[in-house]
Amino acid sequence: MAPTNERRALAVVLSALLIDTIGFGIIIPVMPDLIVGLTHTSLGEAARRSGWLMGVFAAMQFLFGPVMGGLGDRFGRRPVIILCMLTFGLDYLVMGLAPTFGWLFVSRAVAGISGATFVPASAYIADITPPERRAQSFGLIGAAFGLGFTIGPAIGGLLGGFGTRAPFFVAAGLALINAMCGLFLLPESLPPERRRAFQIKRANPFGTFASLARHHGAMPLFAAWFLWMLAHQSYPSTWAFFTKLKFGWSDHAVGASLAYAGFTLALAQAFVTRRLIPAIGERRAILLGLGIGLVGFLGNALVPQGWMVYLVLSVAALQGLVYPSMNSTLSRSVAANEQGELQGGVASLQSVSAIVGPPVLTGVLARFTREGATVRFPGAAFAVAAALTACAFVIVAFLARKIFARSAAAWQASAAAAATSEAVSTEGSASAGTRVTGSRSVPSANPP
Repeated sequence: MAPTNERRALAVVLSALLIDTIGFGIIIPVMPDLIVGLTHTSLGEAARRSGWLMGVFAAMQFLFGPVMGGLGDRFGRRPVIILCMLTFGLDYLVMGLAPTFGWLFVSRAVAGISGATFVPASAYIADITPPERRAQSFGLIGAAFGLGFTIGPAIGGLLGGFGTRAPFFVAAGLALINAMCGLFLLPESLPPERRRAFQIKRANPFGTFASLARHHGAMPLFAAWFLWMLAHQSYPSTWAFFTKLKFGWSDHAVGASLAYAGFTLALAQAFVTRRLIPAIGERRAILLGLGIGLVGFLGNALVPQGWMVYLVLSVAALQGLVYPSMNSTLSRSVAANEQGELQGGVASLQSVSAIVGPPVLTGVLARFTREGATVRFPGAAFAVAAALTACAFVIVAFLARKIFARSAAAWQASAAAAATSEAVSTEGSASAGTRVTGSRSVPSANPP
């Protein structure tokens, strides 16, 4: 893809991710109140039920995520991305109208079948970006998520003043508008000659794990990424409940904290990540991000006052180094026509972490905040997340060296091929602009 077209396509897909993330962020501050209102239970018990609700969505995404990735490899990324946008719009609409808690389960299950826009969008970006620039481009996904989580929760906290369900209708409208924009503005990134036949054995979650296992030396990095994903489930599954239980925050305060977290993440991704990863290398960037994430989880677990959370969030923003570095390292280890399968496999890992993480972490939160608990510790879920992150750090530091060596070799080969192509092109242009007279070259009278 030409550089101009690449930049235009990248801008369109990142805009779609931004709007999608804003819609998701809008509903976070009011989810606790919606569940409490539908179930008539305590906030701690509502947290537990929220964890199971998130697990249903993740279970469907686990089963169907590789299917969507395989369909993207077969039919192109564009139709899959638009389908995801439409499904999320309908999901938010049903959630806003739900008369009982059971309706939320049905809605989340249907939305999980098509999955989030993130999966095909990651494959889209891998399609249009040269291997040596993928880490920076994947970093922009983090920036879009950070900006979306800056704007979305802030809007959601304000909309909560108009009723618990108002944010869901706004999120539905944004998702449907996003789908319409994608229909008219999003170009296809995968040309027909680079597509592959759809095979159901490669498009199921267990088949995807088998295909990921074929990449020798990569399993330790997949394991570390899974532990990191599992730890990170503490934020979406417990944050709103944690801050309300520990600090007594309102919807507006919850939205403001999430907006600040998104703002700092967006700043880090836009101005630090893209420069720091090439400077220190992907392995060091992952280790640095994991170390900072560990500090962030422990900080959230232990801070005694609400204002201190903002200090923790300021430092924790650099944990955003982990995703683009890991994704770039792994994307260079597979062929161009397997990028969708890779992203589907990564989505399956994410889904498994989201199946296991929210029920476990919200269960930990509920256990340590219930009435009559021997030890009251609202930050217990973040303490568990810190332990998981420490395990991921050890794996990357000591057990995942082969995948980084292979990724570096692939990057060098790609850079060498690009340099050779540029040299041949330059030589060809120079030859076209000269003509040989005797033993010396003379500029052509009619250059092309």
